[in-house]
Amino acid sequence: MGFRHSWQEIFFVCLAIGADPVAADFLLRDGVVADPLPELLIVCHGNGCRDLGFLTLTPEQWNTVRAVFFPFARDAAEERDRLRTAIALMERSAGTATGTWRDKGGSFNGGEGQMDCLDETTNTTQYLRLLERFGLMRLHRVDTPATRGWFIGGWPHTTAAIAEVAPARSHDGTRQWAVDSWFLENGEPPFILPLDVWKAGWAPGQRYADSGKMPGTARERITHEDDLPGF
Repeated sequence: MGFRHSWQEIFFVCLAIGADPVAADFLLRDGVVADPLPELLIVCHGNGCRDLGFLTLTPEQWNTVRAVFFPFARDAAEERDRLRTAIALMERSAGTATGTWRDKGGSFNGGEGQMDCLDETTNTTQYLRLLERFGLMRLHRVDTPATRGWFIGGWPHTTAAIAEVAPARSHDGTRQWAVDSWFLENGEPPFILPLDVWKAGWAPGQRYADSGKMPGTARERITHEDDLPGF
């Protein structure tokens, strides 16, 4: 289940889907910064972006994020791995600044500081926009957040998304990728997988039906604080 299923939240998602693609997730409520800076990031939490926190990355924290991308990735797959690491770093910083370090995977597994998929989508998209704005994400662009379910094919669930830019198309033709943090605890690298696989109902532990791949393998995931570059 992607979020607490109030009609208010569903209404907001409907508004977002019908709006400008790149900024769709920022329509959840006033106060979310559409063009984030390291000095000003808004952190949604409390389910449906009910609560807003503020994150200012210190120069040291921002330099640590930037260092993830240098030298630049040789291909789109390598860049996606780096995006996972960078998002995890910023999510850790946000957790410390706003109390969302308590966030558990899913919507109903925690108390104070818990996030649903709308919170996660808003925050992850904001991090991606920041990386794109500063030229760190070069082989992808921020794409329209995606939603699946809507009670017909399953419970609603929303994710951030990116698209490869030409000529970075994957060897299998994949261009759009889901970037989903909702299944994981605060500060873990998000799953990145083909958007069509995600829309078909993918959940952690499932491999790609066409390739046998699994996003976020044990080798790739950061699960302990010692694995993160120091701030």
